[in-house]
Amino acid sequence: MVFFWREGQGVWRLLLSVLHLLFWEAGSGQVHYSVSEEAKHGTFVGRIAQDLGLELAELVPRLFRVASKGRGDLLEVNLQNGILFVNSRIDREELCGRSAECSIHLEVIVDRPLQVFHVEVEVKDINDNQPVFPMAVKNLFIYESRPPGSRIPLEGASDADIGANSLLTYTLNSNEYFTLDVKRNYVEIKSLGLVLKKLLDREVTPEHHLLITAVDGGKPVLTGTIQLKITVVDVNDNAPEFESTIYKVRLFENAPNGTLVVTVNASDLDEGINKDIVYSFNTDMSADTLSKFHIDPVNGYISVKGNIDFEFTKLYEIQVEATDKGNPPMADHCTVVVEILDTNDNVPELVVKSLSLPVLEDAPLGTVIALISVSDGDSGANGQVTCTLTHHVPFKLVSTFKNYYSLVLDSALDRESMANYEVVVTARDGGSPSLSTTASVSVEVADVNDNAPAFAHPEYTVLVKENNPPGCHIFTVSARDADAQENALVSYSLVERRVGERALSSYVSVHAESGKVYALQPLDHEELELLQFQVSAHDAGVPPLGSNVTLQVFVLDENDNAPAVLLPGPGGGAGALSQLVARSVGAGHVVAKVRAVDADSGYNAWLSYELQPAVGGARSPFRVGLYTGEISTTRALDEADAPRHRLLVLVKDHGEPALTATATVLLSLEDSGQAPKASSRASSGAASADAVLVDVNVYLIIAICAVSSLLVLTLLLYTALRCSAPSSEGVCGPGKPTLVCSSAVGSWSYSQQRRQRVCSGEGPPKADLMAFSPCLPPGPISGDREEQTDVKVDLPAKVSNF
Repeated sequence: MVFFWREGQGVWRLLLSVLHLLFWEAGSGQVHYSVSEEAKHGTFVGRIAQDLGLELAELVPRLFRVASKGRGDLLEVNLQNGILFVNSRIDREELCGRSAECSIHLEVIVDRPLQVFHVEVEVKDINDNQPVFPMAVKNLFIYESRPPGSRIPLEGASDADIGANSLLTYTLNSNEYFTLDVKRNYVEIKSLGLVLKKLLDREVTPEHHLLITAVDGGKPVLTGTIQLKITVVDVNDNAPEFESTIYKVRLFENAPNGTLVVTVNASDLDEGINKDIVYSFNTDMSADTLSKFHIDPVNGYISVKGNIDFEFTKLYEIQVEATDKGNPPMADHCTVVVEILDTNDNVPELVVKSLSLPVLEDAPLGTVIALISVSDGDSGANGQVTCTLTHHVPFKLVSTFKNYYSLVLDSALDRESMANYEVVVTARDGGSPSLSTTASVSVEVADVNDNAPAFAHPEYTVLVKENNPPGCHIFTVSARDADAQENALVSYSLVERRVGERALSSYVSVHAESGKVYALQPLDHEELELLQFQVSAHDAGVPPLGSNVTLQVFVLDENDNAPAVLLPGPGGGAGALSQLVARSVGAGHVVAKVRAVDADSGYNAWLSYELQPAVGGARSPFRVGLYTGEISTTRALDEADAPRHRLLVLVKDHGEPALTATATVLLSLEDSGQAPKASSRASSGAASADAVLVDVNVYLIIAICAVSSLLVLTLLLYTALRCSAPSSEGVCGPGKPTLVCSSAVGSWSYSQQRRQRVCSGEGPPKADLMAFSPCLPPGPISGDREEQTDVKVDLPAKVSNF
């Protein structure tokens, strides 16, 4: 029952509040109940849920449970009404022996959050044990010469109860020779004995039969009896006599065998054999005491012969007899009280339970990891135990009750830095020297999704040849996540953008698991020189975390466009180039010019011209410039030359393999006198136009050279910064780009502006200018100029990031 009064509803609530304040604090407190031993099954002990401040509805969800160290299932809790009741038989004497205080200590544990409460149930003694004598019948031999007033010691009765229930009184049946003597000697030990009232006469009464009754102080009283059979003998008339009736000594526990405890000494006034004394233990002593001590029969030395344990017995009462060798022998008795002193011989016991593992790395400070209980069988300072933890761990011990600790989180956790902690708890007592024990608690740190996937570099440059096969693997992106399990599973996806009028996903795709990037369609350098886009990496955590990486895909040119011949006239349509030539022109005179362009770039667009041999192998009076396409005379024309000449000019680029085109030039020879003035004006107009074109190209090539120099410097600086970054190439195997340098041996005879597309993931395509400019050799320009080489200057595309 709970210790409070029930005097009205108001008093009840007030006392209940006071009890809660006293015994329930910070999730750990103590409630005190009491119950009588031998109570029936189901006996009400207390409303434990109400007294601990717990709601009935939360007992089952919070896993309400009761644990009792070494007490079995004596008490249980009804989870429906929160009542603590007696579950099985409670025997106070079995639980606590003769200890003055007897309690059952319960640990009440609930989860969500983890809390522990300490409940103490005092077991009250009832008078359920009657006094018991060592034996039912005891035989005594008393010499008839024993003087009146002599005291014959007896072993008293014992009562397993405590308090008033164990207070014994003795009565002796009425007789004329003996009376009962009860003396209180040491630490409430009662010495019982028979006192002879008058001399015995064996011839009159050889035997006496007495009955001693022991009555305890319980209600109702219980009794025990012993019958004494006294035989009167007539021999020796002087009994041995001890120097003291009680010897008090102290002995440390664990004393080695043979250790001298005390020496008892008795003397006898008789002489001869009646004076020789033999020492012995009283036969009524318990077997445990007889197993612990030995007495020398001649010298009276009492020594240790068994294990002396303070935790088992703190006090021994030894009855010693001194008997002479007379006939009949006479004896005296004394009591040796041995007080056992404690030594620090018990290592503290440490128990770790109710582990809450693993612990999330974002668990708040103060989270309870485990409950720890310690105990020590010693007493005093030897039994005072303190607990410590290993250094440099993010945990600490918090004392919740006497000898109870909670292992709680003291600082923030980071699984990526430390995924497991081996926490060593040390329990050390206060003895000298102190004893200690350790227990290791393995605390696993559970992962939370607190790290986003990370790429090795913020962007990558990829080189891909144009005309790649559809589905070609061009690159592999890889991101690493420092988390574990599903929090570290990385998936990849494109960051969708518009590339001109089309979606980015129509050009490339990325495998969600491997990170491989594929080109979904053939790429055309003439349409798209640079494709810039982002790939996103996300983990599988909740919520997911992600990051992006930028890919710059440069499309390299292939020689996939043949040269195209440009003919004069509107639109430069197909056909042959016709030209009138005066017969009076001299050697080296330019009579016509073939113009051609190539949609490729670099060497693939560098054109050369060759004059195909005439049919029949006739030597032609004309030649064509290798890089200029200018058709000039090799000698002065005369009347013997045919009036019409059909020239076939082969135009070839420098790609691998080279692509070609042909141009047909029809030349008609006329006498100089017959050449119309209109033709002269046309020729002079064409020459003037060529001169103007040359002047324009001079300025253009100067501008292009300046811009190209700046671009080359920028590319060299960019390459130096990127040299440490490993470049990944797809299975298409883009080759090393070729550097085309300008030459001073010739110049392009024609320039063309074309549009190039440079895409960076979104926005309209950009245009760049590709111009072929003359690079004139030094010296005046004459009609007999030598063959010159053309150089193509390709202005790279300007890339803008959006």
